[in-house]
Amino acid sequence: MKYKSSELLEQLRLQTKEQMSFVESLKTLPLENLNKRLHENSWNILECLAHLNLYGDFYLPEISKRITESPFQAAENFNSGVLGNYFAKSILPQDKVKKMKTYPEMDPIYRQLDKNVIDIFLEQQATVLQLLEQAKSKHIGKIRTHVSISKWIKIRLGDTFRFFVNHNLRHILQIKAILSAYNVSSI
Repeated sequence: MKYKSSELLEQLRLQTKEQMSFVESLKTLPLENLNKRLHENSWNILECLAHLNLYGDFYLPEISKRITESPFQAAENFNSGVLGNYFAKSILPQDKVKKMKTYPEMDPIYRQLDKNVIDIFLEQQATVLQLLEQAKSKHIGKIRTHVSISKWIKIRLGDTFRFFVNHNLRHILQIKAILSAYNVSSI
């Protein structure tokens, strides 16, 4: 897929801001609601956010390093790579959410979590906004980042951002489904 670089980065910035606003609203919920599960082996709200934080722990330093080290100046257009586009699109929720297995090191189930998970998520997303701003002056098609599943695979920075934001969206929709199932409003 072909994008105008500036438009893609702006779209990702707006999506990140929306996600932050929603997660900020979760702070008003009692800890008991944040720890409710739909069933024994499903994640609760805090576990969904902890999972996203684990991905942030990997991707944010990786993205920052690649942007800082890159000599490639901004280009008007970004062409998504085959593999990166696949990753970014496959993580998007469809009409019927397709369950995906997570890697054990990224699975936070049954951890003792508190509202600090929300603060960490919001701090990480503030970093994403800074990185998106920095990326405006770089060629997001020439910079490559490692992916969390393999140290041998690299994808284009624009696709890494797309995957990261789409992955957040997937789990925010999961959180909204949990809230809806328990008839709890976050706002």
